Amino acid sequence: MPETTDPSFVNRRRLVRADFSSDPAFGAEPGKRCAEALLRLGVVVLDKPAGPTSHQVAAWARDLLGVPRAGHGGTLDPNVTGVLPVTLDQATKAVGSLLYASKEYVCYMKLHKDVREDKVRSVLSEFEDEIFQVPPLRSAVKRQQRSRRVYRLAVLEVDGRDVLFSAACQAGTYIRTLCADVGEVLGVGAHMQELRRTRTARFVEREAVTLHDLKDAFVFWKEDHEEGPLRAAVRPMEALLSHLPAVVIRDGAVDAVCHGARLAVPGLVALDSGIAKGDRVAVLTAKGEGVALGTAEMASEAMMETNQGIAVTPQRILMPTGTYPKGWKSSGPRAS
Repeated sequence: MPETTDPSFVNRRRLVRADFSSDPAFGAEPGKRCAEALLRLGVVVLDKPAGPTSHQVAAWARDLLGVPRAGHGGTLDPNVTGVLPVTLDQATKAVGSLLYASKEYVCYMKLHKDVREDKVRSVLSEFEDEIFQVPPLRSAVKRQQRSRRVYRLAVLEVDGRDVLFSAACQAGTYIRTLCADVGEVLGVGAHMQELRRTRTARFVEREAVTLHDLKDAFVFWKEDHEEGPLRAAVRPMEALLSHLPAVVIRDGAVDAVCHGARLAVPGLVALDSGIAKGDRVAVLTAKGEGVALGTAEMASEAMMETNQGIAVTPQRILMPTGTYPKGWKSSGPRAS
């Protein structure tokens, strides 16, 4: 049976190790940040138009909002449209959280010769599984065979040589290559005619805003002091982490992690179920703020059962030092 569980939607339970609270004098719940802070620590789910590169779209959003830098999660070819998460200013540190996130697309595929509809549907169903691909010539990665997982593939419509299908797949899956491979299996050839990304991680198409929407929201805030449209368009950075398993740490452990210290088990107050050793995890404060991205050094069960050892090694620090008071000394390898 194919493994069709999309890792972006794994059901997890929050396990509590100890009673905890957070001092309101330090930090702030992500949803309660002021508009200025939101622009420093925010992400915009843009509906990328056809034509410009992903880099150009991110640069337009940067200039439009007047922030010093912006990044994007998951490059789309110029003619591909759809969901493009754009990170703002300090939130660019968290863009790596989307590196391995699953994606979903709607594709219009063109067959080169006539094929019976039932055969088209049958062959496409065979690609809902682990597949092997060689990246296309125009890609920026090394052209060598690699495996990718298609979690779900659904044929939406077949009209002669025109085929419309949706696919939820592992990061790094090339839909253009998938179309060519389908055409080869059918024995008639095929190519990708049009493509739209409808989801990245947990960011979905209905949440996406256009650059025009974003500009209007910014103008409403700057000129009319109306924050509502801006808050609807710019989400807290922590939305980038929602698909990752999380660990929650004590206030007293926050600054040490911000300085690059490895997180010891006593610093944990809660964590998600299903974490395996080696998993990429989000380190959060008790208020839900992103502190770091890290690698789990033990599984959830071990974190719950022991009171010693290293639970997480931070790999990317998201929160500035000094946001929380220093509670314990840092030690061990430092994160960037």
